[in-house]
Amino acid sequence: MTDLNMAKEIVEQAGFSCVGELDVRTLNPMDEVRDMCKSGNCRQYGKNWACPPGCGSLEECRERLKQYSGGLLVQTVGSIEDSMDWEGIKETEEKHKRLFLETAARLKAEYPDLLPLGSGTCTLCKACSYPEEPCRHPDRRVSSMEAYGLLINEVCTKNGMKYYHGPDTITYTACYLFA
Repeated sequence: MTDLNMAKEIVEQAGFSCVGELDVRTLNPMDEVRDMCKSGNCRQYGKNWACPPGCGSLEECRERLKQYSGGLLVQTVGSIEDSMDWEGIKETEEKHKRLFLETAARLKAEYPDLLPLGSGTCTLCKACSYPEEPCRHPDRRVSSMEAYGLLINEVCTKNGMKYYHGPDTITYTACYLFA
């Protein structure tokens, strides 16, 4: 099992609102979560290499997850005026994605087998090349926890991390998995 002390230090210094250890045995890829992707809620199903089916079948994701022995959960919590504060929501999302990708790059230098699972779809390219051409950045592409069939609330609860941080907040959750 990988020693996560250095990784935890890197992640804690990154500026996330919350950081916690993740027991990979609590990761339970679910068909129901994949079905939410397929229903078109985020409109990226079949349009992005990081989303289903481009990221692989749920069975392939389950097999990939079995290669990891430990992980870290991270959250960015933002204050919003109300549930219609799109500017505040977008600002928090952008901050989370920036912190997550910068930290993933730092961690990959130390842990080359790292599997980062983010929030939402990959946005590295203005337009994804899926499915006509290969991914332009396969080494930096990040699938979401949901793309892997993970129910975020369940993962947080099973690992002692809050999922809901109160009214007038928005929370983005992601994780880093280590071999």
